[in-house]
Amino acid sequence: MFALRLILKNALRHRLRTSLTILGLVIATLSFGLLQTVISAFYAGAEASSATRLVTRNAISLVFPLPLSYSPKIRGIEGVTGIAHANWFGGIYQEPKNFFPQFAISGVEYLKLYPEFVLNDKEQAAFAHDRKGCIVGRKLANQYGFKLGDVIPLKGTIFPGQWEFVVRGIYDGKQANTDTSQFFFHWDYLNETIKKTAPSRANQVGVYIVQIGNPDNAAAISRTLDEQFRNSLAETLTETEQAFQLGFISMSEAIIVAIRVVSFVVIVIIMAVMANTMAMSARERLSEYATLKALGFPPRFLVLLIFGESLLIALIGSLLGIALLFPSAAAFSAKLGTFFPVFDIAPQTLLLQLACAAVVGLVAAIVPAVRSARINIVDGLRSIG
Repeated sequence: MFALRLILKNALRHRLRTSLTILGLVIATLSFGLLQTVISAFYAGAEASSATRLVTRNAISLVFPLPLSYSPKIRGIEGVTGIAHANWFGGIYQEPKNFFPQFAISGVEYLKLYPEFVLNDKEQAAFAHDRKGCIVGRKLANQYGFKLGDVIPLKGTIFPGQWEFVVRGIYDGKQANTDTSQFFFHWDYLNETIKKTAPSRANQVGVYIVQIGNPDNAAAISRTLDEQFRNSLAETLTETEQAFQLGFISMSEAIIVAIRVVSFVVIVIIMAVMANTMAMSARERLSEYATLKALGFPPRFLVLLIFGESLLIALIGSLLGIALLFPSAAAFSAKLGTFFPVFDIAPQTLLLQLACAAVVGLVAAIVPAVRSARINIVDGLRSIG
């Protein structure tokens, strides 16, 4: 208890300096947490992917479609338990800045492959029976105020024209990392319209979603599927849903690496600031430490005081930074809209923040603690700070 009282008194002796150091720690911890959450948001889709879903696309590029006639052939492959298809739509809602993912899907069979999309039976039935019906995620509905029965106009880019859809369902996510910022409508409606306006583009799909019974057979089934369409006019590339998602992330790898580096640079900077604070404090108290040694206190007691003070300041700053991370992340997520569909603070981020604070506290105290422990009593008593 005596040591704890001394640690508290030492930490509060220069309140302005301690307060500014804590403020720096709060900003550094908060910045580190936000940057790490941004990195996690990039990988949210891959982490939420299912091991029992494969994605089949054109082997040349995702830009090139696949024939609808592939569907029964894929369904007949051993180990395949379900199949659906989808097209990226890329329409504009009101103005170009209102971006959100839009997919033409093969109706209810697509939704069956995604049990993480929670939609009640009534809304699912309404969607199934309305050719112009659409389903929107809860986050998307909240952002734009979409309600059941609303008519949503989209200006086509990939598929030109003015399109209108009626909101027949709003889905929620089964888990916190489920993407609820997407917009789904019937592929049949898209295909029927294309047959009238651009017949050569009809009966083509962007990707096939293939469900398999055993994730251990994913590689074998992927090879079998791709081999079946080898040397055709539209060869396929099949990969797990996670690999498919990671392929998009790899395009932003340089950005992710830069963000990761900056997040740790922030910690290094605050470590230097903290080390300077502790060095100044220890230098001012050399005579006090020499007095304690003269009274019989061992060097390890002085080391305990310095490390305790440093860790206390680091802990207070990190806890305040962590507390501010939650409202800051919520505001950040609201501002970004659907750019990051999932922007949740991972438990690993909180642990990293605490671990970094502990490292800062320990490293900052090493030099002052060693110097104080080695101080000669006579030299220390001569010191005037």
